[in-house]
Amino acid sequence: MAYDAVVIGAGHNGLTCACYLARAGLKVLVVEQYREYGGMTISEDVAAPGYLSDVHASGYLVAKLAPAQEDLELTAHGLELITPDPNWALVTTDGWSLLIGRDIEETVRNIARYSQKDAATWKALYERYLAAKPAIVKGMYSAPQTEAAHLAQLSQDPQGGDEFRFEMQTARSWVNETFDNETVRAFVASFSFHAAASPDDVGGGEFAWLFSSVVQDVGVSIVKGGMHRVSAALAADLEGHGGEIRTNASVDKVVVNGERARAVRLTGGDEIAVDRVVASNADPYHLTIDLLGEDVVGNAIADKLRHYEWGDSFFTIHAALSEPVPFAAGDDIGHAGYIHVQPSTIEELSEIFAQCRAGVPPETPLVGVVNEAVVDPSRAPAGKGLIKFVVHYVPYRRADGRWWDDADEAYADHIVDWLDGTALPGLRNRITNRVVHSPLDLERRLPSSVHGTHQHGAFVPYQHGAMRPIPEFGHFRATPLTNVYLCGAGSHPGSGVSLGPGYNAAQAICDDLGLTFPGAASA
Repeated sequence: MAYDAVVIGAGHNGLTCACYLARAGLKVLVVEQYREYGGMTISEDVAAPGYLSDVHASGYLVAKLAPAQEDLELTAHGLELITPDPNWALVTTDGWSLLIGRDIEETVRNIARYSQKDAATWKALYERYLAAKPAIVKGMYSAPQTEAAHLAQLSQDPQGGDEFRFEMQTARSWVNETFDNETVRAFVASFSFHAAASPDDVGGGEFAWLFSSVVQDVGVSIVKGGMHRVSAALAADLEGHGGEIRTNASVDKVVVNGERARAVRLTGGDEIAVDRVVASNADPYHLTIDLLGEDVVGNAIADKLRHYEWGDSFFTIHAALSEPVPFAAGDDIGHAGYIHVQPSTIEELSEIFAQCRAGVPPETPLVGVVNEAVVDPSRAPAGKGLIKFVVHYVPYRRADGRWWDDADEAYADHIVDWLDGTALPGLRNRITNRVVHSPLDLERRLPSSVHGTHQHGAFVPYQHGAMRPIPEFGHFRATPLTNVYLCGAGSHPGSGVSLGPGYNAAQAICDDLGLTFPGAASA
């Protein structure tokens, strides 16, 4: 049987792309190597039976801006979000705390405890974001501008020079010129970590502003019943429009004849014929080097992907608890869905990356505390607790020559002891079971989590927008092939649960096939 379109990888972006193609009238099959669909939006009993953890992605934020959320009727398909108030918090190693409330005035009052001026600045920056929001959303959910077009547009704007400077600023530069209080500076700069950007990486300032503004705007939600409900809602929409999903189906090769993909060959030899489109939610290296091959894409493109940068690696601890652990900073902190436990200065935040990139696991890292069972009690047995600790960041290869397999439990002990002694007193004694995922574990569990990363490639200026993953593939089309597309986080707008790459790739495919795009972009 031949399909109009085969999508490789049933992560949330692959499923999003497939949903739109099925709604456009194509016969669609999604093939997934894992036993379940979902990719990085998957939830399983990791820490212990009955304790449901989000294995990779945690928190539902940017996707709230996505046209796909309404187009694909995710709420009607069972997606239920819980948005706590406060929904984001900071706890520093010296005892300071900050909260982002659902109401902007609540956040302003919280920041005013440190600086009245900084509180007013936060509000002004948020208002700046609200004014720019339509353009920001349009830029995320459409084909990216080329750098030349973007610079030409800035050159016509009287404030274009200032805007370009802001786009290039590091988080350290921007927060130092924008805020007065050191704790507030460290709080705002820490948002750049969600692009794996150190305080001294180009572009970190703008990302910190955007990410923190979206948190203030729509809030970080925990998905009731686990992140897998995101992929389940997408799967329901796909199947409701005639699409199919096949799990335990690892792709060995995209079969090419001339400049077109003609079939997808599975491990074991089965071939699935493709009449019109192959869309890949796999990471760009795997698509290029393994599935297509250098003989198809050419030496120049293959060489660029061999030098593709992956970014910094994660280290996670899933902890089942005998009972919830209160934060030393107070009850309000413990009700937030996502909490940064981190050093209190920009210098210390910068040192995290200096150690990580030198191959040394940071002594005093930034740890994202995902309060899974506090926000969503269905995640754990009654009266028990469940927390996911995400260490931002650790080296993939250690400078001491040790493999993570021989050192992961010792480093997890260090993290637990550090948290117990600072933000979460009593944590160690409440852990009844824990499971540690080093970068190697994350990569083994899901191969597209290359080097234990979540982003399908570092989010650096030369690997985003129309240059993501490389200029030849920057508009979702796998040049020189005429019917192979990228629809994963290795394409615009990048990583995170945004539904964006899948949405944008589907638009490009519909444009090329002369089909009406069945979504908000066609309205």
